[in-house]
Amino acid sequence: MNLLEIQGLHHAYNGAEVVRGLDFALPRGAIGCLLGPSGCGKTTVLRCIAGFEPLRAGRILLNGALVSGPGAMLPPERRHIGMVFQDYALFPHLTVAENIAFGLRDPAREARAARVRELAALTGLAGALRHYPHELSGGQQQRVALARALGPRPALLLLDEPFSNLDVDLRERLSLEVRDIIKASGATAILVTHDQQEAFAMADEIGVMREGRIEQCDTAYNLYHRPANRFVADFVGQGVFLPAKVLNARTVEMELGTLQGEIPGACRIGCDACGKGCFTDILLRPDDVVHDDDAPIKAEVAHKAFRGAEILYTLKLASGRRVLALVPSHHNHALGERIGIRLDVDHVVVFQPER
Repeated sequence: MNLLEIQGLHHAYNGAEVVRGLDFALPRGAIGCLLGPSGCGKTTVLRCIAGFEPLRAGRILLNGALVSGPGAMLPPERRHIGMVFQDYALFPHLTVAENIAFGLRDPAREARAARVRELAALTGLAGALRHYPHELSGGQQQRVALARALGPRPALLLLDEPFSNLDVDLRERLSLEVRDIIKASGATAILVTHDQQEAFAMADEIGVMREGRIEQCDTAYNLYHRPANRFVADFVGQGVFLPAKVLNARTVEMELGTLQGEIPGACRIGCDACGKGCFTDILLRPDDVVHDDDAPIKAEVAHKAFRGAEILYTLKLASGRRVLALVPSHHNHALGERIGIRLDVDHVVVFQPER
C-alpha cells in the first residue's frame, strides 16, 4: 500500500499556476525525490504535502486518509509529518540533546531521554549531545535536524534541499549517510532537490519535474538510460544528440557507424510509415563513447575536464559535431590531438528531431 498518494494536484500563487495536475505515489518505507530546476514547483508540492499550502484542485492522501482536497485541509500538526528545512532551523540556545528532544511528546522524562540517546546513536551524534549548534560542523548540524525530525516517528519525512548549504564533497558523503539513517529508522521520505547527484544517491524513485508537472517518475538507472523525452535526457546526466537515419525497427545509421537495438517508436520518428529514410536524433552519453587507439574513427580533442580518476573529453568529429567521452585519466591527451573512438551503446535512445 502507498503511504502517500497525490492525485491531480494543482496550485497557484496570485493566479499563476505553478503545479499543474501532478500525480505522485510513494510506497511505505521508500525514499522518493522530486527533482527539477528552480521554479518548477517542487518545493510547492512539498509545502502542500506538509499542509502549509491549500490546494487549488486535486487530493493528497496519507495512509489512505484524505488530508488535503475538496472540503478537507488537515492542519500540519495533525499530519504526523516530519520536516528537515534547507537552513536546518536549529535552536541556537538549546544543546544537541535539547534540539533532538524538542518534538518529543512522551511525558516520561526517561522515555524522552532514551529516545534522544537512540537517535543520537543512529545519527552518529552520541558524543555531541551537550554541544550547541554553533559548535558543530555543517554535516553535524544536518544530522541534528534529521534526528529531531525523526524523533516523533513521523509517518512521512520531508527534506527540502537539505544539502544546499554544504560544500560538494560533504554533500555527496552526507547524502549517502542520510539515506542509511532514514532506511535504518524505517521512515518513508521525500527529498526535494535540483541536484541530480543527491537524487541518485538517496532516492529509490525520482520524479523529474518541469513547469509544475512530472515528466518521468522512475529509478535513477532508467532516467539516465531510458529517458521518456528530450527534457529528461537533457536534465539527467550529460550527453549530446547526433542525427541518424532509421534503417529499420532495430538499426540506425549515424556518423559514428550503425547501432542495433530496440528502437522505441522507430516507425513513428520523422515519417508516417515504416521504412528506410526516417531521420531521428540519437542520444550519446559520455560512457557510450569509448577511447580506442585502434579504432578507425578519429576525433579531435576540443576540450578536457580532469576529474581525478577520469577525464571528460569533448571531441570534435569530422563533420564538426561534438561528442563527450569519459576516459580513465591515465589517457591524458593534448588539446588538438586526434584520438581513436568507438561506440559501446547498450541502450539506444532516439527522439524526433527538433525543428
